[in-house]
Amino acid sequence: MNILIIGSGGREHALAWKCAQDQNVNKVFVAPGNGGTSLDQGIENLKIDIKNADSIANICNQNGIDLVIIGPEQPLVDGIVDDLQLKNINVFGPSAKASRLEGSKAFSKEFFKKYKIPTANYATFNDIESALDHLKDISFPTVIKADGLAAGKGVLICQTISEGKKALEEIFVDNAFGSAGNKVVIEDFLEGEEASFIAVVSGEEIIPLATSQDHKAAYDGDKGPNTGGMGAYSPAPIVTDELHKKIMDEVMSPTVKGLIAEGSSYLGFLYAGLMIKDDEINVLEFNCRFGDPETQPIMMRLESSLVELCLAAINNTLGSHQVRWSSNHACGVVIASEGYPGNYETDKEVIINNHSEDDVKLFHAGTKIQDNQLVTSGGRVFCATGTGADLATAQKNAYNLVSEISFEGAVNRKDIGNKGIS
Repeated sequence: MNILIIGSGGREHALAWKCAQDQNVNKVFVAPGNGGTSLDQGIENLKIDIKNADSIANICNQNGIDLVIIGPEQPLVDGIVDDLQLKNINVFGPSAKASRLEGSKAFSKEFFKKYKIPTANYATFNDIESALDHLKDISFPTVIKADGLAAGKGVLICQTISEGKKALEEIFVDNAFGSAGNKVVIEDFLEGEEASFIAVVSGEEIIPLATSQDHKAAYDGDKGPNTGGMGAYSPAPIVTDELHKKIMDEVMSPTVKGLIAEGSSYLGFLYAGLMIKDDEINVLEFNCRFGDPETQPIMMRLESSLVELCLAAINNTLGSHQVRWSSNHACGVVIASEGYPGNYETDKEVIINNHSEDDVKLFHAGTKIQDNQLVTSGGRVFCATGTGADLATAQKNAYNLVSEISFEGAVNRKDIGNKGIS
């Protein structure tokens, strides 16, 4: 089989790397890919317009592609799966209608309310004046979210009313998130610990993947602005067997049934971002694709075939499919460009020392090959991922790998995994 992965980040590198390990896979193509996917054995980058279904279909026909996996959210929300299915391309990912769960926070909150899925109280606003008036009537801290896609950066936690006003001005006046900020959701701040619950879904069939925990804040101690994620580990000890069942019963099952009731049956990765406090769970958001950087440690632990899992979902045989996981823990630490998630510089030369150990893998995100040299090309540049018999060992291995990577302005959190180590 030949596989095509759509996307260019660390998530796509991890998905491609895992597919390339499959004994039934001849070649993995990534469009457009990054510096890491261009260097890995069995993987080849393709320069095509990933927004254009005709271009993707032509590439599939030219290269005998048996399966297309869509990585990032924007093509999903734009309807690339619908377009490819019309061209009889075997594609794994949700329809545009189903992807509204991620594409519009206002839609998702209304969906949660309609189908009794636990979430924070909220209000939605289309203009700054009414949103500012609402700030006078609520307690702080509060959370202000741009309605549309904002690469994980459109969530602003405001401690005071002045911070709330500033956030609304950034969104509505300064146009910080473009059209994603044409509408905002203002919701209650929830205390607790975040966890990521990701599953493969096909209609009503759900296979939960390994649990994980992301670190959204830019700085140690969960301080600073929200990012796309600064590191993750798997499994997440906070998700006990009891909580796992509760999440399936109160979040995942009603969500997929609700989507069917809405005429948008789901196929693909479905990611619930949760806030957990004691035995109480609330949904912060849904993502309609694999998380980044959760994908990297989860793929390091997956022992069975990712390709077979995706095909089982497409072929409606997910209910009888079995997934195998390593008992090892995995920890991934994002190495970012200084200034991320704000302004940052690119085209910085990267030096990587030898790291051939089996218990680590360097996943590229914001890199490219320029004049035969690996250079930075994004805010999140790498995810250094390590495994071990326990989380402390996995964390140590990951940070040892971090020390082997250098480029001007490289930054990373120093506490990824600490929450899970007792």
